[in-house]
Amino acid sequence: MRRTRSRTRAGAGATAVTALAALLAVPAATGTARAAEPERLTIDLASDTGAFHGGASGSLYGVYGDGVPSRNVLEGMHVRTVSTKAQDGPQHPGADALEMLPPFVDSGGKDVYIYMTDIYRGFPYQWPGADGPARLADFKEKIKKQVQQVLTMGDYQDHVVYVPFNEPEGNMFGTGQWSYNKISWLNDPQYYFAAWKEVYHLIKGLDPDARIAGPNTSVLYSQVKGFLQYAKANDVVPDVMTWHELSSPAAVRTNVAKYRQMEKEVGIDPLPINVNEYGHNYHLSVPGQVVQWVSAIEESKIDADLAYWNIDGNLNDSAVEANKGNGQWWLFNAYGQMSGHTVQVTAPHPNQQYTLQGVATLDEAKKQSRAIFGGKSGDADVVFKNIDPKLFGTTVHATVQEIPWTGQVGDSSQPLRLADQELEVGADGTVTLPMTGMNEMSAYQVVLSPGGNGGVSAEPSVSWRKTYEAENATYTGSGYSKNGPEGSPSQVGKFATSGAYNVGGLRTGSDGVLTFDVEVPQDGTYDLSVFANSYNLYDLVKEQGPTNVFLRVDGKDPQELRLPLGYKWVVWGHTDTTVQLTAGKHRITLAAKDPDLGVTKGDAIIDKVDLSLRDGHVTAPAIYEAEYATLSAARPGYTYPGASGPGAVPLAKGDSATFWVHSPTDREAAVSVDHLGGGRASLSLNGEKLDVPKAGGGKKGTDTVRMFLSGGVNKITVTGASRALVLDRLRVSPAGGALTTKVYQAEDGTLTGAAEVTGAHPFASGGKAVTDIGDGKANALTVDVVAGRSGRHAVTIRYSNAEQAPATHYNPDPIARHADLSVNGGPARRVLFPTTFHFNNFWELAVPVTLKKGTNRLTFTAEELPDFNGDTYNQYDQRSPYAPVIDQLAVTPLAEK
Repeated sequence: MRRTRSRTRAGAGATAVTALAALLAVPAATGTARAAEPERLTIDLASDTGAFHGGASGSLYGVYGDGVPSRNVLEGMHVRTVSTKAQDGPQHPGADALEMLPPFVDSGGKDVYIYMTDIYRGFPYQWPGADGPARLADFKEKIKKQVQQVLTMGDYQDHVVYVPFNEPEGNMFGTGQWSYNKISWLNDPQYYFAAWKEVYHLIKGLDPDARIAGPNTSVLYSQVKGFLQYAKANDVVPDVMTWHELSSPAAVRTNVAKYRQMEKEVGIDPLPINVNEYGHNYHLSVPGQVVQWVSAIEESKIDADLAYWNIDGNLNDSAVEANKGNGQWWLFNAYGQMSGHTVQVTAPHPNQQYTLQGVATLDEAKKQSRAIFGGKSGDADVVFKNIDPKLFGTTVHATVQEIPWTGQVGDSSQPLRLADQELEVGADGTVTLPMTGMNEMSAYQVVLSPGGNGGVSAEPSVSWRKTYEAENATYTGSGYSKNGPEGSPSQVGKFATSGAYNVGGLRTGSDGVLTFDVEVPQDGTYDLSVFANSYNLYDLVKEQGPTNVFLRVDGKDPQELRLPLGYKWVVWGHTDTTVQLTAGKHRITLAAKDPDLGVTKGDAIIDKVDLSLRDGHVTAPAIYEAEYATLSAARPGYTYPGASGPGAVPLAKGDSATFWVHSPTDREAAVSVDHLGGGRASLSLNGEKLDVPKAGGGKKGTDTVRMFLSGGVNKITVTGASRALVLDRLRVSPAGGALTTKVYQAEDGTLTGAAEVTGAHPFASGGKAVTDIGDGKANALTVDVVAGRSGRHAVTIRYSNAEQAPATHYNPDPIARHADLSVNGGPARRVLFPTTFHFNNFWELAVPVTLKKGTNRLTFTAEELPDFNGDTYNQYDQRSPYAPVIDQLAVTPLAEK
């Protein structure tokens, strides 16, 4: 059904948010002159292109260990496969296969691909030996040990896939110094083929049920066909075919088809495929870029792992800190919640990168279609055609969301709701959504459900926002630099940057001022996000850590901001604050000195500032519809008048609905369970069943529970307990007063051994923290905390950690320190703490513990973890014996009704 278009361009004042909400509600005027037709993305709901696979959410070196990232982040991203190093391999700190295997599988993961070659240092791999046969003999001994270790893992071993060789054409069977005999297998394959056969039989001899992947080439060479011929002739065909696509989404589709043709010609049945490296720095973290890869990977029905260019343990620039996600994480969260089967999506420029691309599904059982798309700025029509009236009726409910780019290290809230509307299906079975003012860095999601049942539509979650690029701002003073262009389609190794340029100059000794001229529509409070970066190991940054700058509005109301650190230059995060503005024009300045607050220490680059009105759209409770949740067995119903959105979900006993709920910080929240009666249900938070009364009852109502939400991603699960509770939605808003938080400074605790109070980190609360915990259990911190009642509590640890191992690659190698936390003398629990990029940069990590009423003793120790065999240790300082620097503890009950 065609709608009128009052186009809102990407650079105009208001964004697509307001425009889209209005457009979806306004019928087209007949006989109206119209502009040229926009591009069109067509989704054919009558087609079936295969069961939804979900394979694009894989990760290379993305999981450091249990907690980095958190299990919430792993499960909520629906990570299907991980490729990682051999247990105790010296390539990088962390990511040891058998340490991350259990938490990964327990978080819903399918397979862990073990890079067996990563038992060696260096790249190319530095395998010892006087000649090729000696080197291969050494490798085979190490392979034998790896397989024997896997065999101790119980049922987890079923989730292991062995990768004996990685990029063999450029490594072990290439022409370099560390090769088998300096003969490339691409030219003369006999040596590699013989080695493959030996290693294959070695692994299968030790573990007959083992799955083996290969050849794991850097690209899909034509010589892979010869490998398949040899493998078939010698009965050593891999169980999974793997190669790398550091290319483009178009190459994914082309090469999968090319490989399938090789199989046919050789006479091999189709093998599962894992393209276990894909994407470049320019793509990673950017939803509008990554969705183009996702489209090609899902269409090809293969698994694929995001490439590892930077630090491990952050899911390839998806995870932030331990428990937060950026825009890329929320894209994969949306992708992983697809179900049913995929349908044909026709793009305006099929299979062409840097254009609008998408993937869509139809789940007949849920009566729901989902589409994710992106890759272009400006306008386009998204057309759903062949809408089955038996599934959807003659009216559909369309929820439209935006998943913005928030930087590599910038936390993102849940997707923005642009529109939530009921639309009549045209006589030709189509509905057209005119998307206006799209941003090429964003991805977008549409959820289509049956309409016309009296469902209450939600308002957009933001009403006015605008971006101001730093390169377009005015700079006065010394030290100015305009940096760029950064990442681009022709420079994919560089990092994506809004507008392609950024500005430097705010640094130690500078008198620079960066001025943004802004104009806002009304009086009010505005959220201001400064997208910025400081390289943590740069000389000027190393002194203080976070670079501080000074914000003023029209020369008044000074604020000091601490800007984000990153592992390299042009790695973006954001620092957020609020400003009070009256309707009209204003001048917002970022300065390197302020007459009232001081001077800048460090060196920062600025990408942009985002400004958005903090009105009722923003401050209203966040809405999470049950019919859009991850459902275990229940199916949505769409015949509940008075429900919000298109419908509700009846939860029979044991059925569950899981919601991925965002919180900007560790804090108390009011979680309201809106239901239509029918039964009762229990509540769980982050996998822990809450000790609160069951929600629900015989009549429509709301049960509100005060919960402690961790900063970032929270998993809230509602599980049917009796009869069938008809669950409508969750509403989540900040709260206070019900859950009492008690704060304890670490320096007030009891220190033993070498642990000591330090004043070297002025950004610690009160300027003091405790360091040198660990390197033996004698060096400990003990803090006595008081609980008002018995039960589960969150201990929020404010900490810093900047330990980094020497690297042999382009990858920085930060180390996740750990603390062994014991409560009241009980068994210690090991807690991993990701890098904060500087010891003067403090983050918070919430850990659930059981406390008794009254005084409880928390003891923090640490010691270096040995290798898997328990009696050797890493030789390259890749396992720290120390806990992080601990600043303070905050203790809060988990929940109260």
